[in-house]
Amino acid sequence: FNTELGVQPPLGFFDPLGLLADADQERFDRLRFVEVKHGRIAMLAVLGQITTKAGFRLPGVIDYAGTKFTDIPTGFGAFDKIASSGVAQIVAFIGFLELFVMKDVTGTGEFPGDFRNGALDFGWDKFSEAAKTSKRAIELNNGRAAMMGILGLMVHEKLGV
Repeated sequence: FNTELGVQPPLGFFDPLGLLADADQERFDRLRFVEVKHGRIAMLAVLGQITTKAGFRLPGVIDYAGTKFTDIPTGFGAFDKIASSGVAQIVAFIGFLELFVMKDVTGTGEFPGDFRNGALDFGWDKFSEAAKTSKRAIELNNGRAAMMGILGLMVHEKLGV
């Protein structure tokens, strides 16, 4: 897998746990799919942390008890303010997205993580192959950075710093 997208200097192919030691292309593609998906989630999580810490909140209330969005803290503290039924709704929505939306429904994806499904394109098909490869590498690296970033933010919060 030394020539796959994401193998970049200075580390090159980096598999310290040996997860791909005896793997085939199907296993690699599955792990790449998971890496891209978690990277996308981490990018949204970092952006969510930044915007809420900056004071941007939805207007109105989040429940019938009158809890305002502005009353909910960022990070782990939000779980203490959101009712358990609200957390259950969030988990159910994420499950729905996981099972029915965020996947290659048509089987026509060009690469692991391609969820266009013939509907969303945003000009992707007009890019050259070099531009597509570059954009995919940028997304992969930004996702890797975001995974480390959100982990750092969570640890920072738990340390109380």
